[in-house]
Amino acid sequence: MIKQLKATLMQATGIALLALSATSAMADEPLKIGISAEPYPPFTYKDADGSWTGFEVELGQAICAQMDAACEITPTGWSGIFPALNSGKIDMIMNSLSITEKRKRVIAFSDPYYFTPSAYVTAKANDMQIPEDLDGKILGVQGSTTNATFARRSLADTGVELNVYDRQEQANRDLLAGRVDVILADKVAMTEFVERDSAQDFEIRAIAPRDDAFGDGVGIGLRQDDDVLRKKLNTAIARVLDNGRCTELSQQYFGTDICGS
Repeated sequence: MIKQLKATLMQATGIALLALSATSAMADEPLKIGISAEPYPPFTYKDADGSWTGFEVELGQAICAQMDAACEITPTGWSGIFPALNSGKIDMIMNSLSITEKRKRVIAFSDPYYFTPSAYVTAKANDMQIPEDLDGKILGVQGSTTNATFARRSLADTGVELNVYDRQEQANRDLLAGRVDVILADKVAMTEFVERDSAQDFEIRAIAPRDDAFGDGVGIGLRQDDDVLRKKLNTAIARVLDNGRCTELSQQYFGTDICGS
């Protein structure tokens, strides 16, 4: 009887140790930062050796350092990035994700860490005014973005035709090729775009007004029940804003400070 009891206790202890080991292993797993697999320079893109870099990649690393957490960049198709988050394939989304009421129905958000307006880009030779002269023109916009939401809501009465793309670079290429007349995207990204040699004949023509469609700044997307992680991220975001690291990276990538909300 005593031998049987000892065997039972040893078995129970072994199971407990295995469970503890598994829990520790899970705790040691890096947090997966989801970014779009489609580059969005200068926020997220691949450098010469194929590694992901950019403003949000480096800022994400700085935020993780403030949390003393190991993190890894996990590229995910933009159209499936919310399902990837909610299914546990990634732990957060850090990819110029605007905080909107519509998105809050599906995911939660950290505090905002930057805000920039959206801009219209067209050929310098095109003398149209925006939005007054959009009637009959073709406007390119990336799908599943606040820019697409704004265009559908606020430009519907202008007579403009919308071309919706999976990736921003597709819209950029169609503008360069003359297949669309104008594109609408984040001003910082468009500032980088018009500085390219291939886009020297294009310019930012107008800035979109601040609108509910654009939300309350850009934050990190989280699962709605990840309260502990959200609190840690908010503390870390406040630190990189206060200690100047966000501003330093912003000046490095954009030549101006976009940090805060």
